[in-house]
Amino acid sequence: MGTSFCLVVNPAAARGRCKQQLPGVLGVLAAAGATVRVSETASLSHAAELAGGAAGRGETVVAVGGDGLVGTLAAAVSGAGGLLGIIPAGRGNDFAHMLGIPARPVDAAAALLTGEQQAVDLIGVRAGDSPEQVVAGSVYVGVVSEGGEIANRGRLPAGPAGYQLAGMRALLGWQPATFTVDPGPGGGPQSRPGFTVVIANCGYLAAGVQAAPAADVSDGLLDVIIVGDGRKVSFLRVMLRARHGTHVELAQVAAYQAAGVTVTTDRAMPVAADGETLAGAAPLSAGQPLRARALPGALRVIIPVTPGGAAGSGQSPERTWWLRWPPRKDSTKPGLADSSAGVPAIRTSPPPST
Repeated sequence: MGTSFCLVVNPAAARGRCKQQLPGVLGVLAAAGATVRVSETASLSHAAELAGGAAGRGETVVAVGGDGLVGTLAAAVSGAGGLLGIIPAGRGNDFAHMLGIPARPVDAAAALLTGEQQAVDLIGVRAGDSPEQVVAGSVYVGVVSEGGEIANRGRLPAGPAGYQLAGMRALLGWQPATFTVDPGPGGGPQSRPGFTVVIANCGYLAAGVQAAPAADVSDGLLDVIIVGDGRKVSFLRVMLRARHGTHVELAQVAAYQAAGVTVTTDRAMPVAADGETLAGAAPLSAGQPLRARALPGALRVIIPVTPGGAAGSGQSPERTWWLRWPPRKDSTKPGLADSSAGVPAIRTSPPPST
């Protein structure tokens, strides 16, 4: 494993708690003699620029933040043919959990030094005529995407509780909608009234909800979950059972796999991916196609070695929830001052001036 790392840090993740984890992370890497450069990002587009440049220089790019940052860097690193590491430091950390990356940042830093590379899938998604975007974990539309917007702009508790509250608020204001889902050749479009559609590469969503329990990040397929219509109280049952992935046993929930899928809705609503509202789909207009496809093996990522000595994706045994209020807008906070002072053998780039 290479020992030259570029840590791309979202200083606003977990309302600044991410930044407090840096000294411990940097200490672990410095003790191993690694060369580390820290770059704080002011936005997701800036993060993509930093990651692309670092990958081009042959550095291992490390996402230090939440799922939004991970998805953005996954796209940039994949495009540059680089290698990605992840230190989970956001509110959800679902993609890291799916890969078995330790929840504690210092443990995740140690895994960067001892882990192995694995190729994992990504998702290519486009709304209407917009350019295709690459995301890591999942794409979703309906109650879940509207709840995500509420979570991002509201001061809700961190972790599962905050997402559940946001989901309930979205459900209370939900208006009936019909989703048309077309898996392409061999399937054919199906229309049904419903609450939400999730297109998943990662099995987890919204801080540990097992939205797609059969998902596999290396099978070259997307898992499509459709929650059909019913009384609003029925969706609460789906939410509760989704914590353990048993919602797919309900008659109200349909689940299947496909290499690609197209979704349309009969009214406008936002689409989200990896915890962020999708550009070009804020909202997705009625009848506008949302196209998603699996990108098999598109990303090389560092996966922890299991106790048996093999590397592979698998759920991390623990989750850490920040006991602070989440930020209103993770991806738009300006960079903060450097936090690595006093840590030996670490080179830190200055915060962005924009």
